[in-house]
Amino acid sequence: MIVFTILIFIVYTLLVLSFMVGFDKIKLTTTTFEKPNNHFSIIIPFRNEAANLKALLQSILELNYPTQLFEILLVNDDSYDDSFAIIETFQHKNSQLHITLIQNNRKTGSPKKDAINTAIENAQFNWLITTDADCEVPKNWLNSFNTFIEEKQPVFISAPVKFQKEKSLLFHFQNLNFISLIGSTIGGFGIKKPFLCNGANLCYRKDIFKKINGFEGNNSIASGDDIFLLEKMFQNYPTKTLFLKSSEAVVSTKAENSWKLFFNQQIRWASKTNAYKNWFSKMVGLAVFTTNLAIVIVGVSLCFTPHNWMFFIAILVHKMFIDVLLIEKTTQFLNAKDSLLYYPLISIAYPLYIVFIASASLLKKYEWKGRIFKQ
Repeated sequence: MIVFTILIFIVYTLLVLSFMVGFDKIKLTTTTFEKPNNHFSIIIPFRNEAANLKALLQSILELNYPTQLFEILLVNDDSYDDSFAIIETFQHKNSQLHITLIQNNRKTGSPKKDAINTAIENAQFNWLITTDADCEVPKNWLNSFNTFIEEKQPVFISAPVKFQKEKSLLFHFQNLNFISLIGSTIGGFGIKKPFLCNGANLCYRKDIFKKINGFEGNNSIASGDDIFLLEKMFQNYPTKTLFLKSSEAVVSTKAENSWKLFFNQQIRWASKTNAYKNWFSKMVGLAVFTTNLAIVIVGVSLCFTPHNWMFFIAILVHKMFIDVLLIEKTTQFLNAKDSLLYYPLISIAYPLYIVFIASASLLKKYEWKGRIFKQ
């Protein structure tokens, strides 16, 4: 058992170190403010987001980008709150913005993919940007994409997301977990093995989306509008599937406000792992799970073999040290260091959390936006 655990930790350590190297390989993009050349269709699916839409729309209103060069496509996915009225009121007060409100055309088992497809069919422009209704965008958001497009000529752009600051232990747990995902995302792109991205901040070409048949092949899976598309894009355009590392492109979103919602979100994300086609994605998932499972097993085994307590402490501290190296890099980039104070406490509980989420995802159903989905 000890030898096997050591081998697992060697693999995990090499993986995290490779992400650190990859993180540094992705250079910061400096936004220029020359005359913008690119038009964007901003796609925002929403369901019962009355509490969040005002902040998102206000942040779009404050964009430092010519209003004639972008449109906003809001896709209503069977909302039954005041979302519709909020959008109409905002639209009436800000007629300079090109806002189109669309009803979702449901065709598959994935409401969000249907919403994005519905928006794409109505989009005027070739560059599509997706974000979520509970997000806020920075004022130079579109400028940063415009600069990156002019410099790199990509077809698919993944960009960073961070949480809006809060003070609860729940927030800091989510924040550290999310930061580790963002660091791994950037690292994966840096070593040319992208395996993660976030649909709250994606940009891609409509003609290429249609050429690769968009979400076809994974429409039965409710989530995954981001990662499955990334896999397709990278398979067909590996040198044009890129990450935009810019502080001016960072979209902010809200953390979940209860442990139940957080666990549901994580189970939803984990449940699509089996559908990944990218071998590297599966390998990363397996490495993360087995490493955390090994810590849990060794910890439980102390009840029967208490003399192994030094080995348990050693592997726990080793993982804490390796993880924090990547997390610290990412917090610097995102300007999100507050949660680091909670890292020692949270990292002790983290292996139990990973094992729980992985096990719960095997139940093959989860709740999302008031609906029950099966994997």
